[in-house]
Amino acid sequence: MALQYLSSYSSLSQLITILCFYIILHFPFYSSSSSFHVSSTFTFTPTTSSLIIEQGKEALTLITWKSSLHTQSQSFLSSWSGVSPCNHWFGVTCHKSGSVSSLNLENCGLRGTLHNFDFFSLPNLLTLNLSNNSFYGTIPTNIGNISKLITILDLGLNNFNGIIPHQVGLLTSLSFLALATNHLRGPIPHSIGNLRNLTTLYLYENELSGSIPQEIGLLRSLNDLQLSTNNLSGPIPPSIENLRNLTTLYLYQNEFSGSIPQEIGLLISLNYLALSTNNLSGPILPSIGNLRNLTTLYLYQNELSGLIPQEIGLLRSLNDLELSTNNLSGPIPPSIGNLRNLTTLYLHRNELSGSIPQEIGLLRSLNDLQLSTNNLSGPIPPSIENLRNLTTLYLYQNELSGSIPQEIGLLISLNYLALSTNNLSGPILPSIGNLRNLTTLYLYQNELFGLIPQEIGLLRSLNDLELSTNNLSGPIPPSIGNLRNLTTLYLHRNELSSSIPQEIGLLRSLNNLALSTNNLSGPIPPSIGNLRNLTNLYLYNNELSGPIPQEIGLLRSLIELDLSDNNLTGSTPTSIGNLVNLMYLYLSHNKLFGSIPQEIELLSTLNNLELSNHILSGPIPH
Repeated sequence: MALQYLSSYSSLSQLITILCFYIILHFPFYSSSSSFHVSSTFTFTPTTSSLIIEQGKEALTLITWKSSLHTQSQSFLSSWSGVSPCNHWFGVTCHKSGSVSSLNLENCGLRGTLHNFDFFSLPNLLTLNLSNNSFYGTIPTNIGNISKLITILDLGLNNFNGIIPHQVGLLTSLSFLALATNHLRGPIPHSIGNLRNLTTLYLYENELSGSIPQEIGLLRSLNDLQLSTNNLSGPIPPSIENLRNLTTLYLYQNEFSGSIPQEIGLLISLNYLALSTNNLSGPILPSIGNLRNLTTLYLYQNELSGLIPQEIGLLRSLNDLELSTNNLSGPIPPSIGNLRNLTTLYLHRNELSGSIPQEIGLLRSLNDLQLSTNNLSGPIPPSIENLRNLTTLYLYQNELSGSIPQEIGLLISLNYLALSTNNLSGPILPSIGNLRNLTTLYLYQNELFGLIPQEIGLLRSLNDLELSTNNLSGPIPPSIGNLRNLTTLYLHRNELSSSIPQEIGLLRSLNNLALSTNNLSGPIPPSIGNLRNLTNLYLYNNELSGPIPQEIGLLRSLIELDLSDNNLTGSTPTSIGNLVNLMYLYLSHNKLFGSIPQEIELLSTLNNLELSNHILSGPIPH
């Protein structure tokens, strides 16, 4: 309370000072009988007089607004005192004439509203930047009273709400308008079309609704238009064709519907076009090929249908092409091979068919290739060996056939390789061991056969290894113990045989281990007790024999333990009572005997317990 009083008192004293200047300037006393004299050595000209009054008015305007802000947020404004805002006030820049020309308070932690800001009293303001603060409330309608000379208005990254006042359309000198990242709602006002000098319009990340007004097409000077992440709906207006200077058009993450207008192909200066995450339908028109300067094209997550046009191959400047999550059908056009600058190609989650064109191997700059979840068939082309910069290769969930090409072992930059859920056959080749940077290897749900190569143990960066649901045979290679970073190891649903190697106990980071539905035999190795992070252990449906090791009780993180459908013998170990997080315990269809251990009562979180098909005796624990 004391702080607010001092602030008000300071403002009042400054107002009195300004009034005193005004009186001295306009009512000088020269009477010889007066005890008050003004020195004749310094003469105030009318220009000096009006300048001091003007500066005083501007100072009072800013101090009055400052006093309305939350006191704790005013630390950056401590220099705001005195009668001239041109005297080293923080964030204030003045004309040579001595009038305020710029107010830049970006990222100052200010909190308050604009309702006490007298826009009319800053007649020469060219720049107002209040971005990245905590301003709230509505944008007042008297914003239209701000200087008609203003060229930059940035209120972005605040908490403003309400509608965009149509009076914004009065600021006809604006070249930069940013109201982005607020809570503004309602329509974009039609008066926006008056701002014929705008080069940048940022309204993204608000709650704006309704359609884009046709008047947007009047902003022929626009370079950068970003309306993304709102609730805008309706079609993209054809008047957009007038914006021939646009380099950036971001309309993504709205509710736009209808087709992509033919007119968009006239915006030949575009570098960035993002229409993704909307409800757009219809085809990608051949006119897209006119946009020869495009580096980024995002059309993903819409309802687009039809073919990918051959003309896409004309966009030779493209770095990033994302058409995923649509209803696109037909083949991947061979002209895709012309896009030699591509680093990202996302065509996943469509209905594409036919084979992967050999021309894909021409995209030597590719880092990320995702063609998954389509109807692609035929072999993986050997030309893939040229993509030496690939870090991600996702071809999963297609109908690809043939063997995994030897050449895949040349992609030594790969971090993520997913070829799962296809019809791939043949062996996993030893060249897989060259991919030393792999963190994820998904080959599951194919028709692969033969041994798991020893070279798998060279992939020491692996976190996730999934080879399940194939026809793999032979032993689990002991080199698997080298994969010390593994969190998931899925080898289930194969024809693996021999015993579980002791080296499995070296995988201390494992959360999930599934070796079920194989032909594994021999004992469960006691080293399994080292896997203290395991939450799921699936060894069911094998030919495992011998007792359940006491060390199983060391796996205190286990939630699900399934050892059913084996040839395990002996009694259930009492250490099972240590598994206090266990929810599912399946031991049925083995050859266990003896009593059910009393310690099973300690498993208070247990939901499912199956002990059937044993020769158990003694009482059932309470």
